[in-house]
Amino acid sequence: MAGDAQTVRIEGHTLRLTNLDKVLYPETGTTKAEVIDYYSRVAHVLVPHVADRPVTRKRWPDGVGTEADPQPPFFAKDLERGAPEWVRRMPIAHSAGTKLYPLVDDTATLVYLAQVASLELHAPQWRFTADGARGPADRLVLDLDPGPGVGLSECAQVARWAREILTDMGLAAHPVTSGSKGIHLYAGLAGTQSSDEVAAVAHELARALAADHPDLVVSAMSKALRPGRVFIDWSQNNGAKTTITPYSLRGRAQPTVAAPRSWEELDDPGLRQLRFDEVLDRVAQSGDPLAPLAQRRGAPLGAYIAKRTAGATPEPVPSHPGADTPGGAHRSFVIQEHHATRLHWDFRLERDGVLVSWAAPRGVPPTPGRNSLAVMTEDHPLAYGAFEGTIPRGQYGAGKVWIWDAGTYDLEKWRDDEIIVTLHGRPDGPLGEVRLALIRTRGEGEKSSWLLHRTKTDAAGAPQPDGSPVVAHAKDEPAPAPGLRPMLATAASTAEAERAVARWQEPAWAELKWDGIRALGIWDGTRLQLRTRNGNVITDRYPELTEVPPGLTGVPAIVDGEIVALDASGRPSFAALQQRMNLVNGREIAAEARRTPVRLFLFDLLASDGEDVTSLPLRERRALLEHAAADTSDAIATPPVFDDLRAALETADRLDLEGVVVKNPRAPYRVGDRSGDWLKVKRTKTQEVVIGGLRPGKGGRSGTFGSLLLGLPGPDGLRYIGRVGTGFDDRTLATLLRRLQPLRTAESPFVDVPDADARDALWVEPRLVGEVEYGEFTPGGILRHSRWRGLRPDKDPAEVVRE
Repeated sequence: MAGDAQTVRIEGHTLRLTNLDKVLYPETGTTKAEVIDYYSRVAHVLVPHVADRPVTRKRWPDGVGTEADPQPPFFAKDLERGAPEWVRRMPIAHSAGTKLYPLVDDTATLVYLAQVASLELHAPQWRFTADGARGPADRLVLDLDPGPGVGLSECAQVARWAREILTDMGLAAHPVTSGSKGIHLYAGLAGTQSSDEVAAVAHELARALAADHPDLVVSAMSKALRPGRVFIDWSQNNGAKTTITPYSLRGRAQPTVAAPRSWEELDDPGLRQLRFDEVLDRVAQSGDPLAPLAQRRGAPLGAYIAKRTAGATPEPVPSHPGADTPGGAHRSFVIQEHHATRLHWDFRLERDGVLVSWAAPRGVPPTPGRNSLAVMTEDHPLAYGAFEGTIPRGQYGAGKVWIWDAGTYDLEKWRDDEIIVTLHGRPDGPLGEVRLALIRTRGEGEKSSWLLHRTKTDAAGAPQPDGSPVVAHAKDEPAPAPGLRPMLATAASTAEAERAVARWQEPAWAELKWDGIRALGIWDGTRLQLRTRNGNVITDRYPELTEVPPGLTGVPAIVDGEIVALDASGRPSFAALQQRMNLVNGREIAAEARRTPVRLFLFDLLASDGEDVTSLPLRERRALLEHAAADTSDAIATPPVFDDLRAALETADRLDLEGVVVKNPRAPYRVGDRSGDWLKVKRTKTQEVVIGGLRPGKGGRSGTFGSLLLGLPGPDGLRYIGRVGTGFDDRTLATLLRRLQPLRTAESPFVDVPDADARDALWVEPRLVGEVEYGEFTPGGILRHSRWRGLRPDKDPAEVVRE
């Protein structure tokens, strides 16, 4: 998203983005484009926490400055003149007059606020009601603020004490490192108390903790009492006070974030604030651990009412956001054909007094061999189940709506990520009786993506009318999906591989080893999602693989393969792939994709049509894979297998490839294991390494670094294995320095660095994994003749082993 200016279209709204190259965080070089990219990518987890709350902002139009020279923010409550008309706003009366506050209910509004450099977003612990009044408090917050002489570890201890009290009150506590100095502790409320009542409870809780732990905790406002203690700021529950919203950036020297954390993380003595790039990785991998807090207690129809104006649309619009009276034992369902901007079918299931709803662009799949995408929308009132009519132009969802089919359903399973129901449609309706599964594939809550699957059996176990074979499962449950951790290979020499082939008593099974990054592909019949070997979602980084039809069959599958970049001669180039691996900015990805396209080479299959096939022999899995990938696009291929190890090695030599992988054709797929049934035989020696430090550069490298200090994890810590100072171009030097600077630490992460190498070293936290070529290991375990190959963001330090 670099460049001077551009006009974008977001959720139907047009927005002009300007000054995208402006640096807002000078110490890290973080630009406005990167800030906008961050907020657009966390919108699905941030918006539910701030929706319908008035937002107070802290803006830094000229950047935050540096640690030594911080720049003051510009406080903004009133929405500035010139803001787009489509940004929702609500009035609040102040002594100086009424101010119109923005409401952040969608990605487009969040991107607009980022465009005007609203880095910090603050909100109260209440939401507006449907009639625009201040609602009850729906969450409690404790701001644990460390005084001089204490830090995050002390805040974490106070958080644990507070958690015990909240648990006794029947409240689940959720920690958030604030992105500044301390920790925020949230608890969701039923929405039955005013802000003043909740503030009084929080005050008493803080007083109790201060009385029990006077040496560490203070609840009084006096700053003179805070040195050496943690101040519990209970006052932010006051209706006029605000707290930084979860996932908001901070206007600090580093682009830190108010980041939800786990209680296990708070036990880590090295607990620290997280930067925006780390939060993006966490969200991509694990979603929002704070999602339960975002559920609107006591107001399940709040989002529905907020999007509609009673009297302006014929749809039923309740006067209050509460749920309807739940129905009887046989729950209702309705599928409505909706001719809006794009034709789709609205699929709705009665649940807890509302119609839980999804929009399915292709409707219910006609057979088990086809699946449909379903996107969760806001809950609808039960009365909507009878609605047919025309929503006027200019209103939300404008277009004609009529009932395609309706009836009751039997519930088999309802979890946050999986729902199985049997629908009983109208006697003369198009649906009949059908068993459906909804499986969440991405996101949380509204706008999350789901797979709508018509199962091969109905509730009684009979085959569906398309004649597909019935595959029996225990208790008629779908087979569980295998864990998304790939099987790994063990390093071996040619002689060791030959002995293994003889031991297996099978013809050799050898695959060429491609010099790329491992990727698992999750195909839902509509879209291909990609994950690295450590579970990070990288779908958006390779649009040429994921934004075009991959040509796989319509049957869902999980495939295993390698993403590679080919050079001009058609050989895999890890150096070229480095230009793609570390990009997260959408515009930069698109530009580099044109210069350095990638391909996905498939070699295994973990699941097919809901079946876990990892227990099948490799030979059978390969046959299923070749059938599933028979008509793939040019960017996806299934390379051949060699039945002669020597021929495979000669081919690798001739093509100048990394080596071969020899596999036992009778072996199952051992999820997450490094097995002797897969042996990698390399032509060149490479080693994954953990970066623990750098030495200052001299001469032409005086502005960067001279070499990196490398290590391997061992039982007693990070063991030093030497330095690498070659293989870097100017771009790589700059990229590495930018990645390493925020990781600087005062202490060496190694257990055994020689004094000569430690003398002028700058230490960094051992969090980045790289790869080097080398000549040999000395008897003392030090690399000789090492040369840098590139970063490995697909791998975690804990996974690194000596090859």
